[in-house]
Amino acid sequence: MLKPVIQQETTGCGIASVANILGKSYSEMKSTANAMGIYADDKSLWSDTQYVRTLLSHAGVEASADEVPFVSWDALPDLALLSIKHHQENGKNFWHWVVFKRVDGQSLVLDSASYLPTNIRTDFNEMHPKWFIEIKNIQPTP
Repeated sequence: MLKPVIQQETTGCGIASVANILGKSYSEMKSTANAMGIYADDKSLWSDTQYVRTLLSHAGVEASADEVPFVSWDALPDLALLSIKHHQENGKNFWHWVVFKRVDGQSLVLDSASYLPTNIRTDFNEMHPKWFIEIKNIQPTP
């Protein structure tokens, strides 16, 4: 059974999303991120893709080089980081990170937000992704 990682900090969605991809706990991923100078309270974590890319790369995960515009749920790859809840603050873009996953032909979203009644989401009409980063290859680090 899929057990989504829940973010333990209001701004920890990037760390939690990477933990969901890697199958790690939030505290394990937070420790790794902090050791790399990445902190949940840094607003850049949800306004810049480089932080999650760095965490994924450090774990041996290959991700698409660019953000791909969202077209439809069916057009998504089997595993992707999605940006939802886009908004601007002082002219800068911000979003909430979630993980899209297709398991045995079933699509779902792992959303780490602690306020949700369930963190495995299939209410696709309620989420409005702007773009995604494809997760191409997960290679465990030695």
